[in-house]
Amino acid sequence: MRFRTVLFDLDGTLIEHLPAIHRCYAHTLPKLGLPAPTYEQVKSAIGGGLSRAMRKFVPAERVEEALAIYRPYWDETMLDDVALMPGGREILESLREAGAVASVFTNKMGSSARLICDHLGVSDLLADVVGADDTQWLKPELAFTEWALARLGVRAGEACMVGDSPFDVAAAVNSGMGFVGVTTGTHSESDLRAAGATEVWADLPMVAAKWNR
Repeated sequence: MRFRTVLFDLDGTLIEHLPAIHRCYAHTLPKLGLPAPTYEQVKSAIGGGLSRAMRKFVPAERVEEALAIYRPYWDETMLDDVALMPGGREILESLREAGAVASVFTNKMGSSARLICDHLGVSDLLADVVGADDTQWLKPELAFTEWALARLGVRAGEACMVGDSPFDVAAAVNSGMGFVGVTTGTHSESDLRAAGATEVWADLPMVAAKWNR
């Protein structure tokens, strides 16, 4: 592979966490007198950070009220129903064996992301895990990407982003990173290509097979 540093999105890319996320929305919204969202509604809402997603379900003036319910329940239950995507550990191990550096770059809260990576036993395969609340930025803001790359000591042209959403595509395009899309998360191949992706694969094993040719 031509990139020696790979930044992975987390939800829908490296891990499957949607059942836990949906459960937290279904817990939160009825407490505000609102209907519990469907699984598909939550799937289509997430990707740009928790506050942004919550605004798709509650009025702007009630977002903080909703987050005050959501976050404690999330802290209690987030390790339930979380798993690595098929091929997740294997692609991280293959990158290490090839002398490449892997990290997580996510709009999930950084504290949650690090706890989850520890829980799934992959933290030792990652050079860094950064996310929302580690800075004031979110993907695809250029400052966030530059901050994450600086922590790794690499330039954008030396790195590749692997992700499942247009936010990931934009983070790569805005900074000059390479990008590889997967369709294991919230968006289809056509969604990713419309956002500017030129390389999209069905899953991580297919990405690893392509890199290992």
